[in-house]
Amino acid sequence: MHSLTRHRIFTIIQIGNAEDWPSRLFDFSLLICILTNLFIAIFETFDCSAPYQPVLNVVELITVLGFTVEYILRLCTADFLYPDVPVRRAVLRYVTSFEGIIDLLSFFPYYLPVFFPAGLVAFRMFRIVRIFRLFRINAYYDALNVITDVIRSKKDQLLSSIFIILVLMMASSLCMYSLEHNVQPDVFKNAFSGFWWAVSTLLTVGYGDIYPITPVGRLFGICITFLGVGMVAIPTGILSAGFVEQYTRLKSFNDYSMEADIRFVRLAVDKEDHPWLGKQVKDLPLPPGLILAVIQRRGDMVIPRGDTQIFLNDNVVLGAESFFDDSGITLKEMVLRPRHPWVGQQIKGLDISRQTLIVMVRRQGKILIPDGSLRLQSDDILLLYTKRPIAGAQELIIT
Repeated sequence: MHSLTRHRIFTIIQIGNAEDWPSRLFDFSLLICILTNLFIAIFETFDCSAPYQPVLNVVELITVLGFTVEYILRLCTADFLYPDVPVRRAVLRYVTSFEGIIDLLSFFPYYLPVFFPAGLVAFRMFRIVRIFRLFRINAYYDALNVITDVIRSKKDQLLSSIFIILVLMMASSLCMYSLEHNVQPDVFKNAFSGFWWAVSTLLTVGYGDIYPITPVGRLFGICITFLGVGMVAIPTGILSAGFVEQYTRLKSFNDYSMEADIRFVRLAVDKEDHPWLGKQVKDLPLPPGLILAVIQRRGDMVIPRGDTQIFLNDNVVLGAESFFDDSGITLKEMVLRPRHPWVGQQIKGLDISRQTLIVMVRRQGKILIPDGSLRLQSDDILLLYTKRPIAGAQELIIT
């Protein structure tokens, strides 16, 4: 299959843009298939569904075939989803990813009636999980990402609190077993019965199927109930504090952005040989102090995350704090002649001092953001920041 055709298929099966109607139509069709499977899974639990069972089976078969075709297309275009790795590794990364596993489980059990009985609702629920892919959850600091960031930052404290709760549950179960076993041998049969009581009590569920009847056991149960309220409050407090810290950090960043004089420039990724095309934001060679603020993509504004990929015709908006200096910044512009020793060499291999920085390369009317692997060519125009004298370079004063 031609590379351009596969890339077009990739853009269609990904979350569609407002102006890309084939991709939006694909998303809408996928949503209909998922909701149809949800309706079939619920409707089949009613007795009145028996006369419609043949129709339901045909509809389910059609939707499963659609899921199968989509999975195959995602395998064929996995190299566009992970452009930084070889094709086989890209396919393997998709297959082993969370989305890939969900995609596989949404249709594969249908073809294994021997191992997975037809109509098993559990596997149909995987199809419903796929609805989340259709939502544009790509804001860097939206609600779901804030939750993820908080849990990740507080994982050590959460694990410690969970460990304390488990120790307390085990100690409570052993104590209650020793207090109630002689009086209720059929209820508190072993330590596991006490553990079940401790779980329902400490987590304030209180099913009432097992409870102490001796005075000492009831007194101990009251103490454990009070402790349970505190134990549940520990992870709740940790998460609450994490949310406060996260939103305080965001507010501080926003306040700083409003107080500081931030300047923005727009960079168009409009060429197929652009060095940023296909890369993820985390892999872009951005210098310190420069941030990627937003990506304008076909009329939509995309808030970049680390795994956000740069596509063709994206407009990348870069921001940096303004530099106030009455003396200005002196840059040097140099044209590489055919016999210049830098022609044909990569930037990382140039014999230049650490005080010399190639800021920009202009090649045939195009602006290139230089990185170490960029190979210089004849007639390239280099914009350099250096304090050393360079032969053939003209000084430019940026105020």
